[in-house]
Amino acid sequence: MLWGMNPTPPPDNDSAPATHASPRSPAFALRRWLAWLLLPLLLGIAALALWNGEWLKAPRAMWELSRMPAPSSLPVPVEGVAARRIADTFGAPRGRDRTHAGVDIFAKRGTPVRSVGPGVVVAVRDSGLGGRQVWVVGPARERYYYAHLDDWRDGLSEGEVVSEGTVLGYVGDSGNAAGTPPHLHWGIYGADGAYDPLPLLKAHRTTNGRALPR
Repeated sequence: MLWGMNPTPPPDNDSAPATHASPRSPAFALRRWLAWLLLPLLLGIAALALWNGEWLKAPRAMWELSRMPAPSSLPVPVEGVAARRIADTFGAPRGRDRTHAGVDIFAKRGTPVRSVGPGVVVAVRDSGLGGRQVWVVGPARERYYYAHLDDWRDGLSEGEVVSEGTVLGYVGDSGNAAGTPPHLHWGIYGADGAYDPLPLLKAHRTTNGRALPR
């Protein structure tokens, strides 16, 4: 033996202990199976959290509204007004080339105008014949039109999710109603366009089944 040489030969690489699982080992297969199992679960949890997040509240409400049937009755949108006080003017001539596509609900200026049901505010604007107006998409994706408002409720904005009774604005005479007695022009637009909303108001009942005044 030469001086200074290590008499013990280096270990054979083939005999070194394994530091990780072989791709063919049961442990490796188990880890891979668990990864494939957990990945969809984690993605599902993330998607659920995203769907229930505040910033998707409006799209979620739109999806829920699209699955609901169109209502068979609705409350009067102007606070304190009974359906029996509303004249059925739907379809009445307005000018030379149009007809009345809703009903006029008269009340004192500033009377609260409330959402007739659940929905999503899709437009808040001051333009055209309706003046200050609000559009709300409701069940069955029907559109509710609230026009001639004196003003909107503070903070009202497009994309807001509303429920029955939510204040949208206040009775006025904006738009082409300027100078007339304050009133709300209210209309419903379904898949085939505007239809007479008054029968829905007259059919409305309270939750305890007692008929409202007509």
